[in-house]
Amino acid sequence: MDKLVIRGGKPLSGRVRVSGAKNAALPAFCATILAPGRHVIRNAPNLKDVQTTIELLRRLGVVVDDSRLAAEHVAEIDTSRISSVRAPYDLVKTMRASILVLGPLLAREGKAEVSLPGGCAIGARPVNLHLKGLETLGASIRLQHGYIIAQAGGLKGAEFAFDVSTVTGTENLMMAAALAQGTTVLTGSAMEPEVTALAEMLVAMGADIHGLGTTRIEIRGGKPLHPVDFTIMPDRIEAGTYMAAAACTRGEVLVEGANAGHMEAVIAKFREAGVTVEERPEGLLVKSDGVRAVDVKTQPYPGFPTDMQAQFMVLMCMAKDGISVIAETVFENRFMHVLELQRMGADIRIDGHSAIIHGRGQLSGTSVMATDLRASASLALAGLAADGETEILRIYHLDRGYEKMEEKLKNLGADMERVKGAGL
Repeated sequence: MDKLVIRGGKPLSGRVRVSGAKNAALPAFCATILAPGRHVIRNAPNLKDVQTTIELLRRLGVVVDDSRLAAEHVAEIDTSRISSVRAPYDLVKTMRASILVLGPLLAREGKAEVSLPGGCAIGARPVNLHLKGLETLGASIRLQHGYIIAQAGGLKGAEFAFDVSTVTGTENLMMAAALAQGTTVLTGSAMEPEVTALAEMLVAMGADIHGLGTTRIEIRGGKPLHPVDFTIMPDRIEAGTYMAAAACTRGEVLVEGANAGHMEAVIAKFREAGVTVEERPEGLLVKSDGVRAVDVKTQPYPGFPTDMQAQFMVLMCMAKDGISVIAETVFENRFMHVLELQRMGADIRIDGHSAIIHGRGQLSGTSVMATDLRASASLALAGLAADGETEILRIYHLDRGYEKMEEKLKNLGADMERVKGAGL
């Protein structure tokens, strides 16, 4: 497996362009199942998770032309024919978002067999709300041999209330409801921009959806949908990660393509920490000559995103003579990066679902091991800020969610390299 070697302590400067959002691309690819024909997806990031989704679609009989994905970020998807409704364990175990084929397959084919998902070990992310919602729409669901077996003679609109906010749950039910007969009302829905982007794609396909960007989404279903040419939104988490990279290294970076409207909570916390964030027509200009300690509590959108928690923790390690508290309220096992940061000299103590960080203003390079996607990003930031050399093992997690991260950072002046076939 590859590893990253980073020689830190260099301020980053320059421009970096944000790729298309992974968490918007995956549901968009799955939504193409709903409308037979040739779809075009633009600004699609060339990531491991996207490749896994493409392979999953191909297993279902979908024809995917990804020959332009690496160079032009374009994928052409022909869903004229579905030859299988089974999403196998060997693919689903590597990426939880595979569950997003459940709703579209059930709505179009009247049946689906989807392996119970795997993915990052950052805590329990049950799919029970997906299943309850689909049952409310008229599906018959049973669990057998590790698979979700779903059948429906025809989905019908209904009202369903989410007990807790779930992005993929909202997306799955919204897609299924688009073909269900009658009106579906989803309350307690997730409000993340990626959910809104999927709704916009469905509307472009001919769906009748109201309440975009709110907790109450109304889908008037039953109309045939048609193929679409759709552009993926910029990745707000990637943008936040490069903002943190600039701030951690006391640099100045223009994050091109960053949408400030999607990042209000993140921008507010950066500014509270003393980081300058200026909105520009091209994106966000971020510069810092040092940071102060602030407290953060992760929450569903529009709150501070859990996917930025690990990166912001590194920033708080670089605060001098201050104490910050980061409370994680979304996932119960998302502090696995703390032990690795402690190896780099960070003064962090875990108390239940909170991390207490005593800022020392410095970190020391050493060998560390990535445990999940955002933890990997945080270790890369720590390596950029640290004195000496940092070696990050198991960086395959990074390739799931960050396109060419080391190349983008090197263009900003980072001294880092990917070593092929090394590390655990």
